[in-house]
Amino acid sequence: MSCLGVRFAISEEEAKELMTIKNEKDRLSHLQEVIEERYFKETPDLKAESDKAWDVMHRVLTDGSLSWDVGSYPLNHTVLGGELLYTDSDYIMSLKSPSQVRDIAAALATVTEGDFRKQYFDIDTDSYGLPLSEDDYQYTWGWFQGIRNLFAKAADGGRYVLFTADQ
Repeated sequence: MSCLGVRFAISEEEAKELMTIKNEKDRLSHLQEVIEERYFKETPDLKAESDKAWDVMHRVLTDGSLSWDVGSYPLNHTVLGGELLYTDSDYIMSLKSPSQVRDIAAALATVTEGDFRKQYFDIDTDSYGLPLSEDDYQYTWGWFQGIRNLFAKAADGGRYVLFTADQ
């Protein structure tokens, strides 16, 4: 699979609808057939892609590792944190509430490029599995800008943010 990350700034009604689906495979189908269709076609301004940069972005914003429970709130909720909505290994779905989105947006606004760069180049390459490079850093920093903007927009609109990645 491609491991592409996408965030959707969804409404309260959409979040409730998603959470009422008890079967995880049905929830994944709803994501792919309803939410993705709607946001990619009708409201692309309420989605932000992060390609494969979500992995290293999480590492930069936490303690350098890729785990659900590392780092400090609220930055550790930017990618993997929040309510886990899918537990099979083929997909990731985690939902951030409007109050969490506000906290995340405020914290992301304070992240400087210098801070981001330092955290990126401090990542353990053995853990990351790829060499750290200026090109990879620029790739990650570029995707981060869209993520930061989406959280700000979602916070202003009182929306949830759903992070998804296919594995």
